[in-house]
Amino acid sequence: MNKEKTILSREKYNEIKKEMDHLIQVERPSVIKTIQDAREQGDLSENADYDAAKQKQAEIETKIKQLENILNHCEIIEGARSNKKPEVVKIGTVVEIYDLAEKKSFEYAIVGTVEADPDKNKISNESPLAIAILGKKKGDEVEIKGIERPYRVKILSISKL
Repeated sequence: MNKEKTILSREKYNEIKKEMDHLIQVERPSVIKTIQDAREQGDLSENADYDAAKQKQAEIETKIKQLENILNHCEIIEGARSNKKPEVVKIGTVVEIYDLAEKKSFEYAIVGTVEADPDKNKISNESPLAIAILGKKKGDEVEIKGIERPYRVKILSISKL
């Protein structure tokens, strides 16, 4: 199992915990009941319901183990507790950048890999952009490397997630 800490916001932690609780309290008992019902039908060698239920049970147990591993090896990032605006880009901040080549500004939340969702402008702290801007301040210009076409950005603002 992976011993590295998974970085999660409190919101994502609660979401994963809720999903795991649902699997344990609802899905697991339901599939066990389905397996019991299928066993009562007799010959298990040709019982498609039994086979499907056993497969579903394996999937549920695997998912529970994955979620437990995430929750047991996570670091929860809390939003800055003070009302003070963050001065540097870090995990749990929202950063507005200006792409110097495209002459456009973009806004991204820097989150852990589990929470990354590019469609919602949430980028992983392990992405080339995040790696380049982590620790930088408003006004800093940074080159994004480690990609096919490196580019430069300027940090316009940093705020709490």
